[in-house]
Order: sequence, then structure tokens, then C-alpha cells
Amino acid sequence: MRIFLLILTLQFLVGANFMKATAQVKPLRAQASIINEVLADRYNNLLPSLMDKAQMDCWVLITREYNEDPIVRTMLPAEWIAARRRTILVFYRNKQKNTVEKYAVARYAVGTEIEAAWDVAAFPNQWDALTALLRKLNPSKIAINTSADYGHADGLDHTEYVEFMQSLNASEQAKLVSAEPLAVSWLETRTEKEMQLYPSLLKITHAIIKEGFSNKVIKPNVTTTQDLVWWFRQQLSDKGLITWFHPSIEIQRRVSNEKDEVIRPGDFLHVDFGITYLRLNSDVQEQAYVLLPTEKEVPAALQAAFTKTNQLQDFLTNEFAIGKSGNEILKQALTKAKAAGINPSIYTHPIGFHGHAAGTTIGMWDFQNGVPGSGDYTMKAKTCYSIELNATHTLAGWDKPVRVALEQNGYFNGTSFEYIDGRQTKVHAIQSK
Repeated sequence: MRIFLLILTLQFLVGANFMKATAQVKPLRAQASIINEVLADRYNNLLPSLMDKAQMDCWVLITREYNEDPIVRTMLPAEWIAARRRTILVFYRNKQKNTVEKYAVARYAVGTEIEAAWDVAAFPNQWDALTALLRKLNPSKIAINTSADYGHADGLDHTEYVEFMQSLNASEQAKLVSAEPLAVSWLETRTEKEMQLYPSLLKITHAIIKEGFSNKVIKPNVTTTQDLVWWFRQQLSDKGLITWFHPSIEIQRRVSNEKDEVIRPGDFLHVDFGITYLRLNSDVQEQAYVLLPTEKEVPAALQAAFTKTNQLQDFLTNEFAIGKSGNEILKQALTKAKAAGINPSIYTHPIGFHGHAAGTTIGMWDFQNGVPGSGDYTMKAKTCYSIELNATHTLAGWDKPVRVALEQNGYFNGTSFEYIDGRQTKVHAIQSK
């Protein structure tokens, strides 16, 4: 097993293609083991460097059951479905030992990685236990989850904030800082272990879409868009998977005022679909065409429009570079695409622990001149993105411009970008029978 993992790691480090993964969902117990192994690796091998880069020696996360901080949810062991009562996690960067000390100021240990650090006999009040620990550690900064630009990093509830402040003296209050840089880095940075898992997630996603866009599922003139939407949802349930958003199916037709939901020959179909698996997320949009009875393949003009939109993906990902802001990347990609005769719209986002994740935001559908805040965040290495965009094309025989909307997930290693499980380059063809 160790030799096998070493080979995978070496492949990853030298920039080889991602491992071939099978579209098979692991049993829950095996999933839990993987999740806990990945989490321990993140705590012990990733978090120290993130705290150093953010120049923060203490990170305090406070949350309550049924009102979980989004980041705390990424830190709980697989056996925990949610936080318990009030859960307080404290991470202290001990540079002398070159470790991160992990404390749970709570009644329970948090898995095997974080031991309970609340002596109830000595400190009946939980806030007193927390302040006693902080005074013992004496950090230079106390980072808390507050953020104007990222909801993911703004998980400290108002009530908890007020009570925490009341437990601190003036000098301790002066140490409080926003954990945003550290929090966003924790969320956006993908580890080698995670990138060994991500191909399976995308392969499962692509396999379900391929089956959905086939005559096995679609019966032209019978199947409706809602039939197909719920087929996707049912597939997830049957496979023991969940989604983080409800799928959607859209139809474009040569005559645009024909708006019924029945899928018919000549329809250009679009799906938006994603799954959550092993705490990672996918977000994919692909397109299919229902052949007319007289057609044997997708019309050349429609495929050419699709290929042109693939070119827009290339214009975007070719601009990826460490230190560039999302707004810079957006402007440069749009400029080059327009010069090439493409009518583009780019709304690309990070992906990972969340579908619409924290990190470098590259446009939104209604912010094509740049996104304040998250669009100013600069790109980092070892991050994943959902390359989401569209281009409109004027095609003969269609009474409105045809919109080709694509979305695929990929990894930026710091020097180059690679799609995790490839991308769609050919329109799916569905027979009209």
C-alpha cells in the first residue's frame, strides 16, 4: 500500500496526468476512513504552512449545533454530522516544536486529532476555559472567522462574538484579527491526497451526465425536462450520493417561441449538475443535441459553435498565474476572446469544500467588469476552479443567437492548469427514435 501511494504522489509531483479513476462510489465506512485520513493530513502537514503564510499564530473557531460555521464543518471527523452544543476549536502555531497544537474547548474530543481541553471542574464556564487557554498560549494574534468578502470565512455568530469579547480583557481584545486570509487558504488549498480523490468525483459526475444525455433515458417527444431533472436527482439517491444544488435542464430551439418542456428532435439541451463526495464538490455543465430524423450527426455549425466556446475556455485558463487577481484574469481573457470574434461571458469560481467556494473569483454573470472583493483576491497554487462561462453564436436557421454554456472542473498547480477528468469537446448526440 505504501509503495502504491508513493507512486501516486510521484506522479502528482512531476505533473503527470491525473490517475485513472473508476466511477464507483465507495461504501460509507470506507469513505469515512478516507475523509479522516485526509483531514489528519491537512491538520498536520498543511495547516502549519498556512498559518505561517498568514502570519497568524492562533486561530479560534466558535460554533454551535445547528448553526455551524462553514469552516468548522470542514474540520469535523466523518463520524460527526454536525457540531455538538457549543464547539470551540483552537489552533496554535508552536514554531519551537514546528507543530500546530490543536485544542477542543468542548465537552468532547473532536475525533482522534483534537483532544478535549475543557476541565469542567476547574472552569465550569466554557468561556473561562477558553480565556485561560489563550492566556497560557499568549499568542500575538487571535484570528476569528469574520469577513466582508467571503461568507465561508464569516462564520462567527453575533451572539458568540459578543460573549467571546466579554470574556476577554482589553489587551486580549486588541489581539483579535479577521482570520480571512488563513480561512480562505484553508478552504481553497488542495492537498496531494485530495487530488488523488478528485478524479473519481468528476468521473462519476461525467458518467451520470453521459447516461442522462442518451436514449437510455431520453425518449424524444415523450421525456420532459423535469423528467430528466428528477432522473439526475434519483441517480444520486440510488448511488448513495448527494448534490449541493438542484440540477437544471434547459432547451434551445430553432424557433424560440416553442417553449413546452417535452424534449423533441432538433432540441439543443443544457444540463447543470454537480455532486458532493468525500467532502469535495463537482459542478459541471454540458450540452447535447437531439438529432432530427434526417440527421446522422450533430450539425456542423452547432459543433463549430461548441468548439469556439472551448476556445473561450482556453483564453481563460491560459491567463492563470500566481499573483494575478481574478479581475485581472477576467479582463485579459475577455479582451483576447473578443479580439478572436467570440461574444463571451465568464463567471468562473473556485471549487472544493464548497461548490461556489472561497478563493479567486473570475467574473460573475452580472459583473463582467470585475467583482469587488473576491475578484481582487490573487490566485494561489494548488487550487481548483470551476471553469464556468458561455458564448453566444449566430447560426443560420436559428431565430435567436445560440448560447453555448460550459462548465468543467480543473486544477491549477502554480504553473499550469489541467482539467481533472477532461472536458467536453463534442456535443452529445441523442437519436430521434
